[in-house]
Amino acid sequence: MIKISKISHHNQTRIKIESAENKDITIKIRKIPGAKWSNSLQTWHLPYSKEAFTHLKNQFHGEEISIVEERESHPSKQHEPFNRNQIRIDVTDRKIFIKLPRNEADIRFITNLKYSRWDKTNFHWIIPNYPGNLDLIKDYFQNRIHELNYLQENDIQPKTTKQTPEPNTLTIFKTREGRLRLIFPFNNILMKRIRNFPYHRWDDKNKWWTIPFSERYLTELQEYAKEMEWAVKMEEEKIDNNAVKRASPFDVPNYRKCPDEMAAKLTELRYSPRTLKVYTSMFEEFINYHYSLEINNITEPQVIQFIRFLVTDRKVSTSYQNQAINAIKFFYERVLGGQRKFYFIDRPIKEKTLPTVLNEEETVALFKAVENIKHKCMLMLAYSAGLRLGEIIRLKWTDIDRNRMQIKIVQSKGKKDRYARLSEKLLVILAQYYREYKPRIFVFEGAKGGQYSSGSMQNLIKDVALKAGISKRVTMHTLRHTYATHSLEQGVDLRYIQAMMGHGSTKITEVYTHITTKGFDQIKSPLDNLDI
Repeated sequence: MIKISKISHHNQTRIKIESAENKDITIKIRKIPGAKWSNSLQTWHLPYSKEAFTHLKNQFHGEEISIVEERESHPSKQHEPFNRNQIRIDVTDRKIFIKLPRNEADIRFITNLKYSRWDKTNFHWIIPNYPGNLDLIKDYFQNRIHELNYLQENDIQPKTTKQTPEPNTLTIFKTREGRLRLIFPFNNILMKRIRNFPYHRWDDKNKWWTIPFSERYLTELQEYAKEMEWAVKMEEEKIDNNAVKRASPFDVPNYRKCPDEMAAKLTELRYSPRTLKVYTSMFEEFINYHYSLEINNITEPQVIQFIRFLVTDRKVSTSYQNQAINAIKFFYERVLGGQRKFYFIDRPIKEKTLPTVLNEEETVALFKAVENIKHKCMLMLAYSAGLRLGEIIRLKWTDIDRNRMQIKIVQSKGKKDRYARLSEKLLVILAQYYREYKPRIFVFEGAKGGQYSSGSMQNLIKDVALKAGISKRVTMHTLRHTYATHSLEQGVDLRYIQAMMGHGSTKITEVYTHITTKGFDQIKSPLDNLDI
């Protein structure tokens, strides 16, 4: 005999099926559209619809089907998936998942746990499995815990939603990585045009195209869609606020600092101070992820586990992920003298993007928005010579040659020296700045002497760009890109720009040819010269 009853499961009305365990019955139930098995109820259930009930009767034709009436006010509530005494907890090595009915007091308790977050896709709370968290949760819920499961990380599979193209519509997503994701129905003409964009890429897994973001490219795509009489949907990828933050010394018991041997080896091999800071910081995060393991005993699968944690939970960038792998490899291969290792995890492909540049009007507005002579000198120096932030901070007065109108950049990226052009207008501003501030060694010094802070300089340009009404994301490196683009538009040979910027290859400098639009209208097709 088959018993069926009406239940509420995951806020949906369903038909619950009860029967003796039988392989033939299971096969028949599986054939009914929408049939699902519930681990919490330990039974099959169907959509609460006339069609599902008809399919059920057809599958069990000739058998007795008993309909059980159930009321929600029944004191036992034995058919509800969850009540106050039915809380499910799944525990993995790194996370705790809690599924429970809505209750304000319970939510306040969970949100007080550090880095807890609500997963709206899978309808459960996620809490980092830091030491002591599970004990706090068990003490709070006590006998209300209906299920407590210890699982492997792979047992928790997040739901994914695939984006499907809409008819006669070009959907454009601007991603956080600085690219445009293009989703549209199959169209051979549009695909040929996309292949003309630099750094285009087809994602075979997700079935979409991506190209670098550029206002020019965006306008061209909109014009293509207009020609085909297609609609255009423009969306911007939102920042994921659910990313797990890096664990601090207060979150991990016996928090460990990066071993001194690593910093010593980096210094011995003459790595730059910036690389030393990045590698030691990355490795420190790694060893505190595996806080219960001896550093020398961490295995390859545990390295891979950490890298996956960075991607899926911390949601770090591709460059951060690659730097973390390099830092780990450096310690085990160079510091401990181990064999060269290859970790069997795909290195992310760094998305090719076009740098942000300012046009001439925006550049002028930026300089006019600066009132402080010292700050104006910093920004004008970055733009006039295409210098990096670190090069500006380390620049000394002895590096400025007024007679030859040159700036010497000493031991920059790749431990290379080079010369950059000293602007005549900048020289005038520098003289005014020197008379007012009288810096001693470095061109730009802090309030107490010594090098100027890189963070202060980045904050400065953000504030100035906002004051100038520039909507683009502007950094000090934006002025370097702007210098190269404007030089190219003014007819400076690409090889000279490469030398001035200190690029090791012309391929790096060639990226600016994809940004500039000046001169395109002067290019004539050879077809136009034919007498046909």
